[in-house]
Amino acid sequence: MARAEQFYVKNLVPEGAAHTYALTRGLTPETLQAWGIGFAPDGWRSLLEDLTGQGFTTKELLDAGLIKEADEKRGTYYDRFRNRLMFPIRDSAGRTVAFTGRSLDPNDQAKYLNSPESDLFKKSEILFGMDRAKDAIRTRGFAVLVEGQFDLILLHQIGFMNTIALSGTALSTQHIALIKRYADNLMLALDADRAGLAASARSAHAALASGMRVKAVRLPEGKDPADIANEEPKEFTRLVKDAESIVEFFLSVLAASETDSHKLVLAAEKTILPLVAAIPSPMEREYFVGVIARGIGLTPEAVRHALPKSADQAANPAQNPAPAPSTTMTPRHHRAALIHAVIVTYPDLPIAKRLTEEYNRITGAALPEEQPTERALFEAGLAFGESPTENEADDLIRAFEHMVLNEQLKEATTRLRLA
Repeated sequence: MARAEQFYVKNLVPEGAAHTYALTRGLTPETLQAWGIGFAPDGWRSLLEDLTGQGFTTKELLDAGLIKEADEKRGTYYDRFRNRLMFPIRDSAGRTVAFTGRSLDPNDQAKYLNSPESDLFKKSEILFGMDRAKDAIRTRGFAVLVEGQFDLILLHQIGFMNTIALSGTALSTQHIALIKRYADNLMLALDADRAGLAASARSAHAALASGMRVKAVRLPEGKDPADIANEEPKEFTRLVKDAESIVEFFLSVLAASETDSHKLVLAAEKTILPLVAAIPSPMEREYFVGVIARGIGLTPEAVRHALPKSADQAANPAQNPAPAPSTTMTPRHHRAALIHAVIVTYPDLPIAKRLTEEYNRITGAALPEEQPTERALFEAGLAFGESPTENEADDLIRAFEHMVLNEQLKEATTRLRLA
């Protein structure tokens, strides 16, 4: 992997478009060099020919995830990364184990491409930037968690050396154990859109359950950490200083989006109570019961009474792909609304087209013309994160088809009984 990194670094020439792009995003030449950022040329076999010329075998490059075998022509191989700005992913000891490539083609649907998992690279065990951030995390007593490479590197560039990144995967128990080697406090600085809020909820739940204390940075709408680091570095310092506990953060988010007090209570029960129920400390749980009660206008007793139910029904938002149906919708209609919300939330993914076709096949009708509700959209983001997998889509389709067939069977049985 070190030789591949050297190849990519060698190809990031100052006069090239990739170098210019990196500078326009706010990275300095010193940062590019310090982080080993490089460029994968647009040729199909540039890296393959360079490394095999140095004595590496095709199998070694294939096992490392640096090349791929052509589907239509077995035994033919080509570079996995082409025309991409390349970020080396390192383990905690600083050894390069994988890469993330940022496409320079504006028409490329896969904006970011990660190395596949290998013997060296396990996504659930590696946090981008941990090799450089661990000492600062220990010194400052907390880690700042962001979503992507530019967010992380630009925050390091302005002095937040305790920043680490998820790099396109969910926060795992292994990630949390790694962070807890250095600190028990986690600061989430994820995007403020639906997907970012859903990722915050999943990450917070996992961290709280492990006994960590979790806060969230309130980012301005439409801005990510990289934007703020570029435009107004001192503003990010203020945002970190003003960060709220994750419970208060979600209370504020829900209060801003739910003007109806009854809907606010229901949203808090679904989104916030699972977070509180995950906290191991009874005293901390009791403290946040009071915070929630004041925020939604109920008694602490009512909130406390709802906690066990919330813990049983939604113990981990990241592992509940099918949210509980609303009291005003049948399970079938709730599942249909969720499918519609997934299609709207992830319109550019191939899975959206597939879900649309399956919905039409199962129901014999087109999708509703009206947009999904905010609640359905939020549930889709909470359930599926950055994007649904093929397996999750299969589960969604199978469950929906089963519900539709059951309803049709019941209707047919009723008609026969009345005939």
